[in-house]
Amino acid sequence: MRRVIPFFIAFICMLSFFSCNKYETYADQKKKEREYIENFISARSIQVIDEATFNAQGCTTPGNQFVYMNNTGVYMHISNKGAGTPLQDKENSRLYIRFKEVNLSDTAKIMTNLFSPYDPDIMSVSKNGTTITATFTYGGMFSFYGASVPAGWLVPLTYINVGEATDTQDVSKVCLIVPHTQGHTVSSGNVIPFYYEINFQRSPIL
Repeated sequence: MRRVIPFFIAFICMLSFFSCNKYETYADQKKKEREYIENFISARSIQVIDEATFNAQGCTTPGNQFVYMNNTGVYMHISNKGAGTPLQDKENSRLYIRFKEVNLSDTAKIMTNLFSPYDPDIMSVSKNGTTITATFTYGGMFSFYGASVPAGWLVPLTYINVGEATDTQDVSKVCLIVPHTQGHTVSSGNVIPFYYEINFQRSPIL
């Protein structure tokens, strides 16, 4: 009997733990998400600026600045605007994507294709006026999360160029902190923010 009691107590404690997690409110989850983001910003010594400052600087983020986008809640740093031209109105293009993804609830959880330079993710993108839509057609993001592109990924496409990479051209690079409301299904379903480093470029015309 002495051996049974500890296991019984442990079982009750385990049930209590899962019960508490089961009934965690959405407000509690959003509070945790905010803490994950704030901890990441603090750990990286990120300087957050508003959109007015961003626009006054010519839509640039020098140093370690991230602009907070009010409409989306996305934090964006433009490391390199890239060569070439921005997406044009009525344009339909295929973009090559190289990225690093970090789960901010557990920063040891990382997915990347940066070590596969000849095997990028592929994204089909269209611009109509100020509206940009996109779908994944190939790669890790497509395999893990499906065809839907996180809305947060589309935010920088208004501000960067997406030229083809050559020996004399730079590929655009951005860093993003994406809240669950602008993320993929895992992010939105679990109220978890993600950090990204992303390179965008038009795929070569075949």
